[in-house]
Amino acid sequence: MTFVEVKQKLMSEVEALGFPRARVVRALHSTGNVSSEAAVHWLIDHENDPDIDQMPPVAVNIDIESPEPFHITEEMRRKAKELRDQVGKEKEREEQKFERQREKDRIRSSKELQEAKRIAEEIERKRNINSRQVEKEEEKRAREKVVQKIEQDKIERKRFGGIPSERSESLATKATAARAGEKDELRSQSLPATSVSKAVSMRECLRSLRHHHKDDSDKVRNAYQTLFIYVRNVAKNPDEERFRKIRLSNPLFQERVGSLKGGIEFLELCGFRKEGEFLYLPRDKIDLEALNTAGSLLNSALTNPFFGVLQSV
Repeated sequence: MTFVEVKQKLMSEVEALGFPRARVVRALHSTGNVSSEAAVHWLIDHENDPDIDQMPPVAVNIDIESPEPFHITEEMRRKAKELRDQVGKEKEREEQKFERQREKDRIRSSKELQEAKRIAEEIERKRNINSRQVEKEEEKRAREKVVQKIEQDKIERKRFGGIPSERSESLATKATAARAGEKDELRSQSLPATSVSKAVSMRECLRSLRHHHKDDSDKVRNAYQTLFIYVRNVAKNPDEERFRKIRLSNPLFQERVGSLKGGIEFLELCGFRKEGEFLYLPRDKIDLEALNTAGSLLNSALTNPFFGVLQSV
C-alpha cells in the first residue's frame, strides 16, 4: 500500500492556523513536506477544489518527530494573512484581465456585425446597379424595336407601291434575326423559377428559426450573424475550402446553428450538402446568385425588426 507521508510538526503548524486536517494532509503531500508556508500557499490556491475536504484514498503514515513545544506566533499569522492577500490580488488581476478580454470580444463582435451590414449594403447596392442596367438595356431594346418597326413599315409601303428591292428583303431578314436574338437574350437574363422558389424557402427557414426561438432573441441574432459569416466567407473566398467545409459536431456550430430548426436547412439551400461528419459546398457547385440572395435575406433579418413576424406569401 502506498503511504502519504506528512511530518507531524508541519501538520501541527498548518492545523494551528485553522485549516482542517484533510486539507493539511493534501497540502503537505502535494508540496513534498517542504514547509508550512508552502503548504498554506497551496491551500489558498486550491481552496475551491471539489475534493479539497476529502482525505486522500490512501493510508497516512505520520512521521512523528521529537516533540517540541510549538506556539502560533503573530509572525506566522501575519505570513498567512499576507499569503491570502497575495492570492486575493492575483485573483483580482485575473478578473480584471478576463473583463478586458470580454470587452475586446464585445468590440470585435460589434465590428463583425458592422462589417456584415456593410457587405449586405454593398450587395444590395450592386443588385440595384444591375437592376438599373437591366432597365437601361430593356429601354434600348424597346427603342430598337420601334426603329425596326418603322423600317418594316417603309418596306411594306414600298412593296404595295410596286417597288420591291433586295435591300428591303435584307432589312426584313435582319429585323427577324434581331427579334429572335432579343428573345434569346431575355430568356437568358430572366431568373429561373427555381431561384425564386429557393429565395422563398430561404426566407421560410429564417422565419421558422425566429418563430421556434422567439423567447430567446440573442440566440436568433447569433444564428443569423453566424449564417451571414458563413455565406460572406464563401462569396468572398470561393477557392478557400476551409470556408466551404463545416464540421457538424463542432460545439460552437451546434450551439449557434446546428441545433436550431432551420439552420442546417438554410445552409443546404445555399449549396452545402452533408458528407459524413461535414457540411460541404463543392467549388463547382457555388451559386453566387443564391449566396447574394442569402446575404440579402440575412441582412434584412438582422436589421428589420418585423422580419418573420408575418408568414411569407
